[in-house]
Amino acid sequence: MCWHAKADASASMLRRHLEARPVDGLTAEFAWWVSGMIQGADLSKAEASDSPARVAFAFDGDLGRLSMRTRMQFQMAEMLTGELPPYATLMYVWENHAPLETLVQSARTDRVRKIVVESGETNLRSWRSYRRDLASDFRRAFGEKPGPLIGVALMTDADNTGSTAEAWYGDVVLR
Repeated sequence: MCWHAKADASASMLRRHLEARPVDGLTAEFAWWVSGMIQGADLSKAEASDSPARVAFAFDGDLGRLSMRTRMQFQMAEMLTGELPPYATLMYVWENHAPLETLVQSARTDRVRKIVVESGETNLRSWRSYRRDLASDFRRAFGEKPGPLIGVALMTDADNTGSTAEAWYGDVVLR
């Protein structure tokens, strides 16, 4: 089975909440197939932060450790959406130019970090599979031990550039 995502000057996301589970020793396996790159996309810039494929993992944590500014942003998000954002989100992404394993901090919040697992056009139109150590990647991205895993999402995103993007996603397996 696979999920087909299409974005036309928009973002397409499938998100699932999980019962909180410890991350130590947990690996994530996922696969995607991407039809094309997004011209002008650059994950390091808020106005161009699009990606044809992202797999995101949401983590719980002690919100009291966050800056006052971030806690206020979280409260605003909760007022607007009815949900408190996760303590931290780790994304695996396909990027236009950044080298593999580049760590990109979101231009909008320091609570989202992205690891480039695919870059450029070389592997377009073929299934790509990945296996990641979530705790190790979280420590690298955030400099701290991860809290419990509370969610997973698939996202195809072309809203900032006003472009189109299309991807297919295989199952996300946690071991």
